[in-house]
Amino acid sequence: MSSMTDVLAAADISKAVGACAAAESFDHKKFFQMCGLKGKSKDEWKKVFQILDQDASGFIEEEELCLILKGFTPDGRKLSAKETKALLNAGDKDGDGKIGIDEFVALVAES
Repeated sequence: MSSMTDVLAAADISKAVGACAAAESFDHKKFFQMCGLKGKSKDEWKKVFQILDQDASGFIEEEELCLILKGFTPDGRKLSAKETKALLNAGDKDGDGKIGIDEFVALVAES
């Protein structure tokens, strides 16, 4: 299992997670740009997806989405229910209530 720092610079992760420290401040577009994910390849985006998909189901479900910042760094906060829903709505293109790998790639590409 790879870690986020295999794909992204620790300093960039720290800066991006720090910018989301306040409640209701998470914006996936800004976050993906700040942490350096936006500038990476699709293969690297898929590696990040696999790290965030904690149960290896092939999807990032709502329970995993609220932990997205913790997926980047253990000291990240949990997303609020409102932030989690907004992220799910942005990424869940087929309406199945979870984000698949192709949906995640599309979500990062839109950032």
